[in-house]
Amino acid sequence: MKVALDTDVIIAARRSRSDASNALLRALRAGQIEAIASIPMMLEYEAVLMRPEQRQAMGMSAQEVNAFLDSLAALLTPVVLYFLWRPRLRDPDDEMVLDAAVNSGAEAIVTFNKRDFLPAATQFDVQILTPAEALWQRARSHISGQDSNRATCEVAIRFNRFQRPAV
Repeated sequence: MKVALDTDVIIAARRSRSDASNALLRALRAGQIEAIASIPMMLEYEAVLMRPEQRQAMGMSAQEVNAFLDSLAALLTPVVLYFLWRPRLRDPDDEMVLDAAVNSGAEAIVTFNKRDFLPAATQFDVQILTPAEALWQRARSHISGQDSNRATCEVAIRFNRFQRPAV
């Protein structure tokens, strides 16, 4: 599964080690999912994570944030933006995520702000999923035999306490 991670997912993953967002980053590290990012997305990740209130909430120093971003960048597939699809969304700050997802052929954008991306993303056949829904979908692909990674399925089942997507 190839996804674009909205900044809110990265923030949530750093703030809690036991939520679906963090499980997605662990799946990324284990090679169970592919996540993409463009240069504008990485710059936004950095700008938001470096805010003093964010660093305090995450319990991270500026050096630790930089180390995390370096590690994250090594795991992400870089996307070159050949075409910008703007303006399509209500929030101009979300345009970069949609542009990267479309240019990379990502299957989904993972975000907590689904309504910010709808209905525009569906015009490009890009799903909009919460982190829990992304884990659930990943587990379903495992169960249907498309993926042989048991760990992803177990993580998704653990996070089944989150709202399960309508099928």
